[in-house]
Amino acid sequence: MARKKITVVGAGFVGATLAQRLAEMELGDVVIVDIPATEGMPAGKALDIMESAPIYGYDARVSGTTSYESTAGSDIVVITAGIPRKPGMSRDDLLNTNAGIVKSVTENVVKFSPNCILIIVSNPLDAMCLVALKTSKFPKHRVLGMAGVLDSARMRTFIAEALNVSVENVHAMVLGGHGDTMVPMPRFSTVSGIPITELLPKDKIEAINQRTRDGGAEIVKLLKTGSAYYAPSASTAEMVESILKDKNKILPCAVYLEGEYGVDGVFVGVPAKLGSKGLVDVIQLNLSVDERAQLLKSASAVKELSAALK
Repeated sequence: MARKKITVVGAGFVGATLAQRLAEMELGDVVIVDIPATEGMPAGKALDIMESAPIYGYDARVSGTTSYESTAGSDIVVITAGIPRKPGMSRDDLLNTNAGIVKSVTENVVKFSPNCILIIVSNPLDAMCLVALKTSKFPKHRVLGMAGVLDSARMRTFIAEALNVSVENVHAMVLGGHGDTMVPMPRFSTVSGIPITELLPKDKIEAINQRTRDGGAEIVKLLKTGSAYYAPSASTAEMVESILKDKNKILPCAVYLEGEYGVDGVFVGVPAKLGSKGLVDVIQLNLSVDERAQLLKSASAVKELSAALK
């Protein structure tokens, strides 16, 4: 059986770490693409990943290139390209620079892999998904944004820490845009099936919610140059795995909504079932009045941002 083919656009920290994870998970052969200005860099990183294969025992092939021709026939293309956040920069500051990058990448990708599924990681995420959808003219089930998996993983980390339990026991749900208006959902966040609202006091939960919203900024501030990449790459790999193995995992992802949750015409993070077609289904949670209001507020922030695209 022919191996699956996954292209990662952008050989920076997120892209290269993702390529390594995908190879180690043996999800398929991986092609890393980056712009010609970095001639040799994607190939160098790919070779380095390949040379760790005998030690880790994976047979996935990893190659690096500056030309999109090598990406032809990809099953999944992950777009991580764009300028990263710098301290004091909001995700929104990146808007028009990264929109131009994502548009040009999408055009190149679609030319060679017209049947692929796109996963967008570039920030500001929800708006970049819209750029990719409009540029590719793909059906909405084949354009997804990686955000909720990451935000939920951060929340799970903080919950596990607060209760001193295994992270494996913790599930968390974060909805909305991937930014300051994201909506952590304590009522749908559980430890071995028990809602955290029964395990933690209100003030502790609110502190966890806030730290989740600030998760990316906290890391940017500590690093001083660059932004997070270990957890974002792990989150993306989980999405790729669910699609390529047709697992039908329910993961919070940015998807294009057309009326679900009362939101229309934008990408917003919601629980999504991911299988071989990409988005299989949007899971509609029964939200309280307050939860719904927060989600709609987040969606309107995304809408405003998307409207500012040049």
